[in-house]
Amino acid sequence: MKTRAKQAKPTKKPAKPKAPAMKPTKPKAKKRPVKDDARKPKKPPTAFFYYLEDFRKTFQQENPGVKSMRDIGKACGEKWKTMSFEEKVQYYDKATEKRAEFEKAMAEYMKKKESGELSEEPDDEYE
Repeated sequence: MKTRAKQAKPTKKPAKPKAPAMKPTKPKAKKRPVKDDARKPKKPPTAFFYYLEDFRKTFQQENPGVKSMRDIGKACGEKWKTMSFEEKVQYYDKATEKRAEFEKAMAEYMKKKESGELSEEPDDEYE
């Protein structure tokens, strides 16, 4: 008498899908940072950063034990969110004034750059 085990045909196990073969890759060329022109005007800070300057002074006087910039920044951010627009106006005015100065300086810089007064390479000998 034949048993079922003998009658059953051996089944092939399904082949496991192979991971795609890793192709050897060439090392990527490192991107060189674009050198900023040292003569280009820098963007002015926002109103919040002008507030942060004032807040940091008073906060450190009130809390001399707190030295962490993280804690000072958190406290400043929370206070800034709760301030009314009238309290923030002085900082917005200062930021707007500095932004206008920046835009004038940037326009002058662009004129000089387009006219060729500014050479492409900076005059720094130490680079």
